[in-house]
Amino acid sequence: MGLRIVVAADPAAVEYKDAVKADLEADSRVDEVIDVGVQAGEDTLYPHVGVKGAHVIKEGKADRGIFFCGTGMGMAITANKVPGIRACTAHDSFSVERLIMSNDAHVLCLGQRVIGRELARRLAHEFIGYTFDPSSHSKANIDLINAYESGDIVGEAATGSC
Repeated sequence: MGLRIVVAADPAAVEYKDAVKADLEADSRVDEVIDVGVQAGEDTLYPHVGVKGAHVIKEGKADRGIFFCGTGMGMAITANKVPGIRACTAHDSFSVERLIMSNDAHVLCLGQRVIGRELARRLAHEFIGYTFDPSSHSKANIDLINAYESGDIVGEAATGSC
């Protein structure tokens, strides 16, 4: 079974969203691409689109997301406001790899004003190729993040070695 990917962009990054969307639709690893906007000519603030895309993942309608804005940072901040979603901006291959391998992230955020279109396409291609290993050392970190988010851990955590 292939991945279901949600794509989202603000008006500053529609061009990249559309290019990556076309790549995803042609990728055999992807079964479905869900486009939550915006479309060319629309003037919608990125928080509306970022939250909408993150909810598609939270509701189980998509496995991952690739969100675009001018820098990628606004979309990451916005998507992370949806409980249970882990989103991050990454503009290099190593960081994209670690999004999944170390952080089991749901959303890659890219900035159209920061990187070139071909690099954005490459990073999106790489992002959908990684799979988190739940038996890895990183699983303990993900569990701890989830515990903080759910309120199971409150206040300062015990310190220890990293």
